[in-house]
Amino acid sequence: MTLHEEIKALCQGAKDASYKIGLASEDERNKLLADIAKNIRAGKDEIILANKIDLKNAKDAAISDAMLDRLMLNEARIDAIADAILEIVSLPDPLNKSELSTRPNGLSIKKQAVPLGVVGMIYEARPNVTPDAATLSLKSGNAVVLRGGKEAINSNKATVKIIGDTLEANGFDRRAVSLIENTTRDSANELMNMRGLIDVLIPRGGKGLIKNVVENSTVPVIETGAGNCHLYVDESADMEVALSVAINAKCQRPSVCNAIETILVHKSVAQEFLPKFYEATRKFALEFRGCDDTCTILKDISPATEEDFATEYDDYIVSVKVVGDVCEAVSHIRKYSTGHSEAIITRDEKNADYFTKSIDSCALYVNASTRFTDGGEFGLGAEIGISTQKLHVRGPMGLDALTTYKYIVTGEGQTR
Repeated sequence: MTLHEEIKALCQGAKDASYKIGLASEDERNKLLADIAKNIRAGKDEIILANKIDLKNAKDAAISDAMLDRLMLNEARIDAIADAILEIVSLPDPLNKSELSTRPNGLSIKKQAVPLGVVGMIYEARPNVTPDAATLSLKSGNAVVLRGGKEAINSNKATVKIIGDTLEANGFDRRAVSLIENTTRDSANELMNMRGLIDVLIPRGGKGLIKNVVENSTVPVIETGAGNCHLYVDESADMEVALSVAINAKCQRPSVCNAIETILVHKSVAQEFLPKFYEATRKFALEFRGCDDTCTILKDISPATEEDFATEYDDYIVSVKVVGDVCEAVSHIRKYSTGHSEAIITRDEKNADYFTKSIDSCALYVNASTRFTDGGEFGLGAEIGISTQKLHVRGPMGLDALTTYKYIVTGEGQTR
């Protein structure tokens, strides 16, 4: 069997399995998810053992510490995955939504929420995406085809086996959650061309992966953006708040897409803020790349290039630029932003208002960390991705993002 035939058969299996999960009641879907959470918790040793193989392979391949952190699963993280699934169980049924209207000719028109059908996922070294995508898809009545990266293949296989066993135990087809075990680029390209079997494709990963999917997929794509996120420290900023937010947004977990990559600092507070931020981040060995003014204030740091300001590092590296005012900060962000998350630290309401109205990213923060751009933090349970496009969804994508609608029209013999 060729790779094309193998992936087509996998997608056809998911399509076949999607019909039953789409017809399942809310109670049936919630019980399924609760059982998945229970079984993932019970199978944590199996998942961790598989993850250790992935971690060893990643270390042998000299993957960065930040990426190793993104890849690593432990008991606490698996418990957090199970807890997130139970939170999804507690959320309202996204399919229990309808609008009813009656036309003057007596026709009853019902707009009914329905599943998308089969969701395709192409993602990289984040094994937590596997249970998140699977359970969000199942709760919203969808099947899902997963194509994770090679770095997490063993973790993904262990998790999908548990989910598949749970599907079968609940009377569903285990193919409702399918994993493509071939992690070559060819397998991703094949999935991108399964139009008619895959209803929507969601890429999660680096800029190159997302660009490849958006430009080459024949399946409709929801673009989840790379996170070149910014923090602007305004002249009126509370310095304690600015330091706390900056440290959290950059250093708490730099490998994720909602971590900041560039800090912009008003010239009037740069002399105070930058040395304090530099000293506070020595424990993280944060590498600074700064504009000329920044290099004058902070000795022995590297000059920032045009490429630095356009880069999502996903690491303990930060670009810094001193700016003259909020307008210059906004102009810089407009030029380099990927449309993900931007923050301003200010006590000036006019500047905050200008910042939030002038920047067209999916999440804007005033005096808070960009690290909150997350489905769980937004009350969506887990998330299947963060959309930086404008159609049909934007920002953290939860259950509602995995539904569409159809019209059911009831009459008594009316003709036009």
